[in-house]
Amino acid sequence: MKSSTIIALALACGWAAVAAEVGGPVRPLANDFVTVYASPDPAKIFCYTPGLARLDRGRLVATFDLGGPGLKKGEPRGRIFTSDDLGRTWMPRGGFPFIHARPFVAGKALYILGHSGDLRVIRSDDGGQTWSAVVELTKGQSWHQSACNVIYAHGCVYLVMERRVTGTIKGWSVGELAPVLLRGKVEADLTRRENWTFASELSFRQTLPQVETNPAIDFFGVPFFPAAYPTGSLPAPHRNSAPLGWLETNVVQFHDPDHYWYDPQGHTFHLWARAHTGGTGYAAIAKVVEHDDGTMMTQLETVPSGKKILYVPCPGGQMRFHVLYDEPTKLYWLLSTQATDSMTRADRLGPDRFNLPNNERQRLQLHFSKNMVDWCFAGLVATGATPREARHYASMIVDGDDLQVLSRSGDARAKSAHDGNLITLHTVHNFRKLVY
Repeated sequence: MKSSTIIALALACGWAAVAAEVGGPVRPLANDFVTVYASPDPAKIFCYTPGLARLDRGRLVATFDLGGPGLKKGEPRGRIFTSDDLGRTWMPRGGFPFIHARPFVAGKALYILGHSGDLRVIRSDDGGQTWSAVVELTKGQSWHQSACNVIYAHGCVYLVMERRVTGTIKGWSVGELAPVLLRGKVEADLTRRENWTFASELSFRQTLPQVETNPAIDFFGVPFFPAAYPTGSLPAPHRNSAPLGWLETNVVQFHDPDHYWYDPQGHTFHLWARAHTGGTGYAAIAKVVEHDDGTMMTQLETVPSGKKILYVPCPGGQMRFHVLYDEPTKLYWLLSTQATDSMTRADRLGPDRFNLPNNERQRLQLHFSKNMVDWCFAGLVATGATPREARHYASMIVDGDDLQVLSRSGDARAKSAHDGNLITLHTVHNFRKLVY
């Protein structure tokens, strides 16, 4: 009898011991992949920020950006590809001169929004085959993000970009980022600044001032490593622990009337961000409330005791993750990076491991939840053969009964787990059948 048949039988009958004897039931759901893009020079040209959208007629639109010393001066860093056969083959559709972008649909138009310092956007009215000129939505500002999620409510599209509001931190400046919820009417021209509403700003430093030195803030192990403001620290040579912060923010709404944070009017949006603490397993959160005059106020959430809450359980919350709400299952699906050895001493990590122990990047995992706090493991999506061969920073969309996952990846030629050489598409078939 084939081992796969034995495993299936064992799982159906609850025979955990039998399943373990042939290797255990957990196998990657989508380890096979289609290469959307491969770096022509893995040592000098790196692949970042995979974003994914689906048009009504089924076309997939992938975006990503390139970096590294091998790029030609003046060459656009952004790239656009489309697929009309469920992701099996891909056609290049041009580039754009900004980074950290994501594609999304609003009305009959397709947009790509990112930044090059200021926020920049382009628009397509023919399904991504041709694109408008680049339009700047801000002037003289510094923005950040990744290709995180997009949601729709009240005839509007909602997404988060992050603005650096101060300039004190020396190095990785996530402690000075404010996640800003943007709202635009889906039928409006979203290349025009007046058609966007920006929420108020709340930077991380405003949520936990002096957390690195305030003795009154204790007992929850944050920061894990010394991370003195504004320079950070070096827990081991060449392994930097930047000051605390949040980044790469998703936006969600709660639809369950029994949820503590449910808003029956539908005007509260929760921000779920990667938590940079040096540890693993938590996301940082805030909320945005829409007022009658259309303004949006960003603030911390509270729990029934009246205490403010900043951190919530989130498998893989230490790295960029992606959240989507699936109406048929009424569940939130979480695509994130699995940590396996964050307690290894920083000075004893192998040369293929990037930066701090919690920065492991080779295992892409999937969870589901009814409330964004209690998570059920759905499966390991994909894993690289070595720590250098990353599967991380992925975006996902629902495509019929499947999840399409676009990953920032690498193979044995990758310069590092951070600086990978591939953009890969993984398909999780019949993902709703993973619910138990």
